Amino acid sequence: MPNFIESLRVKGFRSLADVEIGDMPRAAVLIGANGSGKSNLVRFFEMMSWMIRVRRLNEFVQRYGGADDQLFGGSKTCLRMEAQLAIRTESGRNDYRFTLEYAQPDRFQFVDEAFRFTRVGSGAEAPWQELGTSHVEAKIVEAGQSDKFVDFERKAAGVLVHLLRRCSAYQFHDTSFNSAFMTKCDPTENNYLLSNGGNLAAILLRLEREYSRRFESICDYIGRCLPNFDRFQIEEDARAVLLQWKAKGMNKTFGPNLTSDGSLRLFALVTLLNLPPEMLPDVLLMDEPELGLHPSAIALVGDMIKALAEERQVIVATQSPLLVDEFDFDEIHVLELKDGRTRILRHDKREYRHWLEKYTTGELWQKNLIGGRP
Repeated sequence: MPNFIESLRVKGFRSLADVEIGDMPRAAVLIGANGSGKSNLVRFFEMMSWMIRVRRLNEFVQRYGGADDQLFGGSKTCLRMEAQLAIRTESGRNDYRFTLEYAQPDRFQFVDEAFRFTRVGSGAEAPWQELGTSHVEAKIVEAGQSDKFVDFERKAAGVLVHLLRRCSAYQFHDTSFNSAFMTKCDPTENNYLLSNGGNLAAILLRLEREYSRRFESICDYIGRCLPNFDRFQIEEDARAVLLQWKAKGMNKTFGPNLTSDGSLRLFALVTLLNLPPEMLPDVLLMDEPELGLHPSAIALVGDMIKALAEERQVIVATQSPLLVDEFDFDEIHVLELKDGRTRILRHDKREYRHWLEKYTTGELWQKNLIGGRP
C-alpha cells in the first residue's frame, strides 16, 4: 500500500482558523453547505503541492490573490498560517510542520519548518529536526540530500517530499469554450492527468497504445452512462492531439466543442479513476466531482472512488447526497461555518445506528441530522 496522510491540523488558512482531522481514512468525504470550507481544504493541499512539487509557493499565493487573501480574516486579523501533518508508512510515522508569516509585499516567509520520523515500536516520539527560518521556499526538499542529517532522517524527509509531490487536486468544472478541454495538447504530456484535465487526449492516446484493456474499460464505463457513446478516437496531428469520440451508428467524429459539459467531466473522471498505478498520485483530492452528472453516473463514479481507495487515498469534497450514499458513515466529515470559522465534525456511527436502519447517510444529511446544511 502507498503511504498515506494519517492526520492534519491547519491554522490560519482562509476559513480554516483552526481545524484538525485525525485518523484520516483511505476515503474521506467532505460535506457541508456552500462556503463551509470544503474547497479551502482542497486548496490547502494544492498549496502544499506548489510548495513541494515545484517550489513556487509565492507564485501560488499571487495566483490566488496574495498572502493577505490566504490568511484567516486577512493579515490585520491573522499574521501567520500554521500546519502539521503526519504521514504513515510501514516503518513508522513521518511528521512535517511549518509556519508561514505575512511579509511585504503581500507574500509569505517561513518562520518555522521542521520534520521528524518516529519508528514503529519506538515507544517515544522522535525529536524534531529544524530547517531554519526566514526562507521563502520550503527547505524540506533539500533536507533529503543534506549532509546535516543522518541516513534515516534524510530518508524521512525524502518520504515526505515524495508523498507531497504525489498529492494532486482535481477539478474539472471549467468546460467553457476557453477551457483546457477545448484545445489541442502535446501527446508526450502523458505521464499523469493534469488537475484541469487539459491533457486528457494525450492520456487516452497513451492508454489506447500501452494499456488497451484499461482503455476499452473506460470506453465501456462511459457507454453505460452515455448510451450514444461508442469509443474515443484520438488521432495525432502535427505533434498535437485533440479530444475526440465516435457515436454509435454514426461515422461522424465529435470534438469537445460538440460535447456536453457533463460528458466532458465524465470523460475526465472515469479516465482518472481508471489510470494504471504508475500514472496515479498517492493522494487524490477531488472537488465536487458530481457537478453536471446524471444520477447513474454519480453512482458509477462513487463506486470507482471506493475501488480506488483500496490502493490510494482519496479525499472528496461534495454536495451530492447520492455520492455520499456510496461511502461508509465513518468516512464522512461534516464541515460547518460559524463566525467565519470552519469546523470539522465526525460522528460516531453507533449513535446513528437506529437512523441508519431506515435512512442512508445522504438522507440523514438532507434531513440535517448530521449537520452540514445552511
